[in-house]
Amino acid sequence: MGMTRGFGVDIGGSGIKGGLVDLEAGALDGERLRINTPQPSTPDAVADVVAEIVDKFGWDGPVGVTLPCVVKHGVAHSAANVDKKWIGTDAAQLFAERLGRPKEQVVVMNDADAAGIAEMRFGSGRDRDGLVVLLTFGTGIGSALFLDGKLVPNTEFGHLEVDGHDAEKRAAASVKEDKDLSWAEWAPRVSRYMNVLENLIWPDLVIAGGGVSKKAEKWLPLLEVRTEVVAAALKNDAGIVGAAFAAAHGLVH
Repeated sequence: MGMTRGFGVDIGGSGIKGGLVDLEAGALDGERLRINTPQPSTPDAVADVVAEIVDKFGWDGPVGVTLPCVVKHGVAHSAANVDKKWIGTDAAQLFAERLGRPKEQVVVMNDADAAGIAEMRFGSGRDRDGLVVLLTFGTGIGSALFLDGKLVPNTEFGHLEVDGHDAEKRAAASVKEDKDLSWAEWAPRVSRYMNVLENLIWPDLVIAGGGVSKKAEKWLPLLEVRTEVVAAALKNDAGIVGAAFAAAHGLVH
C-alpha cells in the first residue's frame, strides 16, 4: 500500500491528541489537535472526542488509535488511567461505528506499542536488531518490546515488582513531580527499575520515551545500568505517528 499520509489518535489519561501523519517522513503533517480527555473517560465519551478530532481534519482513510490498555484483536483488556468500563470493550468496533467506516479501517493498539513502532521505524530504534525495549515514563511506565524489529505486543513492564512495589509507583515521571524530586534523586529509582528489567530480559537497547525524554541530557547520564540507553527521537508525537503507520499498513494484533 503506497499511502503517503495517515491519521493517528493518541488517547491518554489527560489528553486526546490526533493529527495527519506523513508516513514517509514519520512526522506530523501540520499541527496536531489536542482535546482534554473527558471525565469520566468512558468509551462512549472518548469515542465522541476521537470522532470530533478526525472530523476536524476531514480525514476519510484508515485511522490508528492508541489506548493506555492491553489491546488484543481490537478489544481492551485493562485500563490504566482511563475509565474501567474500557475493560472488555471492543474498541475497534466502537471507533469504527463512531467514525462511520469499516472495522478493518480502524486499528487500535496499546499506546506504548504504537510509540515503539514509530521509534523503530523512524526514530532511535531504526535499523536496530536484537532485543529493543521502549519505555515511556509519564503518569505510569509503558513498555514496548521488539525482537529484530518485530513487535511483541502488550508487554506490561511498568508493572514489574521492584523491591516489593509496582515499578511505576516508584519510578514513573509522575513520581518525580509528586515527590518534588531532583533529577539526581529520581535517576536512582529509574536505575533500580531498569536493573530488574535488565536481569529479566537482557535487552540490547533501551529507548527512553515519554515527556521526560525532552530533558534526556539531565537524567540519562545519571543512570547506572549496563544496557545502552538512548532518548526517543519522536518525543510526544510517537504515539500518533505509530498508530497512523499501523493503520496504513494493516498491522493488527
